[in-house]
Amino acid sequence: MSIQLKKGALELCVLSLLSKADMYGFELVGVISTHVKISEGTIYPLLKRIKDDGYVTTYLQESQEGPPRKYYQITDLGRATTKTLQAEWHSLVAGINKILEE
Repeated sequence: MSIQLKKGALELCVLSLLSKADMYGFELVGVISTHVKISEGTIYPLLKRIKDDGYVTTYLQESQEGPPRKYYQITDLGRATTKTLQAEWHSLVAGINKILEE
């Protein structure tokens, strides 16, 4: 899969997952990688960018398995952006599928 295509889709995946529950970075990697081949190094720059954009906030939570974990929590702006990206994705996929079926 093209790296550029994957990058755009990963933002949608991350925001969609965070709209369902707060998660920490490695947890996001684990969930996404069960469906799409990604590396851990792909997610962290994306998480920094969407935090800088105001789509998520972070908080630390103690872990029984080591140091505290940084959890990502979606903001209202992030939820609105997720809805917009989902609509754009569905429209794109529908258009591509029509072309492929012709």
